[in-house]
Amino acid sequence: MSSLIYRGLAIFALGSTALLAGCGGTSGTSASPSSAPVDVGTGSLQGSGSSFVKPYIDAASFQYTALHSGVTVNYPGGGSSQGIKDFTNKTVDFGCSDVPMKSTEIAAAGGADSLVQIPTALGTVAVAYNLSGFSGKINLDGGTLADIFLGKVKKWNDPAITALNSGASLPSKDIAVQHRSDGSGTTYIFTDYLSTVSPDWKSGPGKGKAVSWPSGTGSPGNSGVGNAVANTDGSIGYVELAYVLQSGGKVKMAYIKNKDGKFLQASAAGGSAAAAKAPGISPTNFSIVDQAGTDSYPVAGFTWCFLRTDQADANKGKAVVYLFKDLAGNGQQFGKPLGYSPLPTEVTDLATTTLKTVKSGGKAIIS
Repeated sequence: MSSLIYRGLAIFALGSTALLAGCGGTSGTSASPSSAPVDVGTGSLQGSGSSFVKPYIDAASFQYTALHSGVTVNYPGGGSSQGIKDFTNKTVDFGCSDVPMKSTEIAAAGGADSLVQIPTALGTVAVAYNLSGFSGKINLDGGTLADIFLGKVKKWNDPAITALNSGASLPSKDIAVQHRSDGSGTTYIFTDYLSTVSPDWKSGPGKGKAVSWPSGTGSPGNSGVGNAVANTDGSIGYVELAYVLQSGGKVKMAYIKNKDGKFLQASAAGGSAAAAKAPGISPTNFSIVDQAGTDSYPVAGFTWCFLRTDQADANKGKAVVYLFKDLAGNGQQFGKPLGYSPLPTEVTDLATTTLKTVKSGGKAIIS
């Protein structure tokens, strides 16, 4: 994460902690004054994975550990593929990816009975650009966006772009495509969308956490792509919305044409609208790109985090389960200032129900 993003998160988190203290606020795992406090365990929790969800986990876990000082969380990100690798190698307490583990990955990690996948956040992928000297808005549709990343549309004033931006004085400037160099759930969501709206993309690079990019320059992490866009005039890339909001205005967001023909920027409301059109979310039914509805932003997705179903360390097991109960519940409020959409009620319920299957010493940690 760039220092700019980190500073923004830290300021937000410190301010929120003070507000909670002043209002007497508690987390979703705190007991009422008349009941015994809930034992949320203790331990230093190590995670790895999705940079898409990192700003949210950083902010929400900061709040959580302020209330539960016996629990600390270290989540460096590293990309979805890294999260799956580290979880499989059992070097972390949890891993996260913006695309659930597939059957072969589950088998490599120990089998379906050895792990659970928890929906943790809902976010949108912004199409970020840096075009000095141009102050207007930029509209793009799915086909044109795919052609930009395919290397077919090379100039900002290409007829395909100008046709979508009547009256705009777009410069005759080369488009510098920026994409991820690591295995990335953000890439999966973005290429899932491109594969849905562009037959050329579907038959070419296709969708995946890593694809063979026909053009552009790769950088690791959402922060890497965000910084590349911010520092390269004429560039375009894709990043989770929080990285645009924390960029200090160095990058702008394009308006993307949705399935109903409306041009929208990435937003929490747009992510919520898309999710509302796709009920029944599960680890095997998770795509919410290109949903119908005038308010649905077309490039949105969930982050899934992985826990072991059998927690050998009882204290640490409690700590990780109660942390994720909070992240999927009360902690959602801390994602709102960062542009994340609140999890739909049915998705929060799925997370809670799934967490009830995690055990320590043969006994469910929460009931």
